[in-house]
Amino acid sequence: MKKLFITLAIASLSVLSVVRATTITENFSADPSQNGWQVFGNTNQFQWNSTNQNLDVTWDSTQPNSYFYHPLGTTLTRNDDFSIAFDLKLNDIASGNEPGKTGPLQLGFGFLNFNPLNPMNATSTNFMRGDFAPDVAEFDYYAHGFYTDPFFDAPAASVPSFISDDGFDYAPSEAVAPYDNELPTNQLIHVTFTYTASNQTAVVFLTTNGVSVGELPPLALNGDNGFSDTNDDFSVDTFSVSSYSSAGDDFDSVLAHGSVGNIVVTLPPPAQNLSGASSNGVWQIQFTDCSGWLYTLERSTNFLSWTSVSIPTSGNGTNLFLQDTNPPGDKAFYRVRADRP
Repeated sequence: MKKLFITLAIASLSVLSVVRATTITENFSADPSQNGWQVFGNTNQFQWNSTNQNLDVTWDSTQPNSYFYHPLGTTLTRNDDFSIAFDLKLNDIASGNEPGKTGPLQLGFGFLNFNPLNPMNATSTNFMRGDFAPDVAEFDYYAHGFYTDPFFDAPAASVPSFISDDGFDYAPSEAVAPYDNELPTNQLIHVTFTYTASNQTAVVFLTTNGVSVGELPPLALNGDNGFSDTNDDFSVDTFSVSSYSSAGDDFDSVLAHGSVGNIVVTLPPPAQNLSGASSNGVWQIQFTDCSGWLYTLERSTNFLSWTSVSIPTSGNGTNLFLQDTNPPGDKAFYRVRADRP
């Protein structure tokens, strides 16, 4: 169980709140399976390289959907900040590895929905990234390829992609500059992908040896042809390095080999926008919570010992209120305890 404390120090009229984002990090210095990482699908496509301290990956669209993944322990939507950073080295990449499928299929790095209660979750047989795949928020890279019906030459591309829970896809076309961007092979590329919920905008930076090889302009979900209203949303609970199958796709394929390292996934803190006030003798704290966490209000009069003054309450991704129905007459200090079961 992971435990965090979000503190409000209440003395007279002053309020101090301390919140921190949570992170998932992996530098592959030790076996990642001992650090919460798992593989779904073809395990041979993901091999820990203990010598190079990275993950050797084969992206092969002839294989079933396969993921090297880590559960987030919470659920992200378009209302949550997040960022992804990782090192990518491509040894080789090409589309057209399947007869008749000469268009490019993407390499995926980002968030998927693994909830078994969702019949279209990423592990289900009807989740087809090249055709219909709801609940996706990821960075994609496409090799150069072309389509013959009609003929269309598609350059290599780096694209931030979002798919809503009802399957509405929002990403810039991989064929339109400045997203057409062929990444070098046999060079280490550092990728950062940041999403800011306040303006619902995604930004991608690509560097090699500290030199930019691609800076993609902000993609706003609420922009033209974007997610039109709050009903267009994604719900994701897992970070994944993804090799997608071409099943259900008549045009696209990919075969690539490379490695991934130094993964850092930064998630929003479990409680944000904390505020507190007393009303009719009841002390109440309000904050924006996250799904997948349990919250308990704790009180202290000396910062040395703490007492729970509310029952553990599950977050639901909206606003949560916790109360101390019997506060002391003198000053008190409060903190919110956040537990990830």
